[in-house]
Amino acid sequence: MLDIKISEELKLKWENIAIGSLEADVVVKTSDKLLINELDQACEEFAATHKVEDISKLQVIADSRRAYKTFGKDPARYRLSSEALLRRIVKEKGIYHISNIVDINNLISIASFYSICAFDRAKLNPPVKFTIGTKEDEYYGIGRGLINIENLPVFEDTEGKFGSPTSDSERVKITDQTKQISMNIISFSGVNDLENHLKRLEENLIQFAEAEHVKTEIIN
Repeated sequence: MLDIKISEELKLKWENIAIGSLEADVVVKTSDKLLINELDQACEEFAATHKVEDISKLQVIADSRRAYKTFGKDPARYRLSSEALLRRIVKEKGIYHISNIVDINNLISIASFYSICAFDRAKLNPPVKFTIGTKEDEYYGIGRGLINIENLPVFEDTEGKFGSPTSDSERVKITDQTKQISMNIISFSGVNDLENHLKRLEENLIQFAEAEHVKTEIIN
């Protein structure tokens, strides 16, 4: 299992941090019809029961936004990936079907409201730390260009920073060649219901991505 630690600096700023971490061997491929149907249904159900102004009031999102403000980052400018996803759904902008792993990630985010950081395990150089970005830090976010990650909660390995609840980096992104993944559910609401969402994530990866050798851990 990937060695991930939450930095003391981050804990001092926001004590109620936990990570639901999963590692597995998978087959990355185009999503099948059943997965797409499940995702479409989840989008329709969320859009039917929520308005844009409701999203920031959801407990998980509200806690995360408060944490960002405490760190010194504007949560409206550097939105959580989960919040950005839910806003797209409510605004009926649609979501992108890139691969089964991305669709599974989105399905769990819609159900849980948590941001999920997903990495190609082979591209990581442990140990890994979840910490705070400094003014010298930046990386190219997936589909976002260069991101200023100062004051963002970010993952860091021996090569540098590579992922956050706002956007993961191009360096560690999952591709069709990825064989092993690390997926991390980021909570600023404590351990809460992470175990249930990890279980559902595991089940979806087994069903839709032929996952094997699945390992899970809750880090706090």
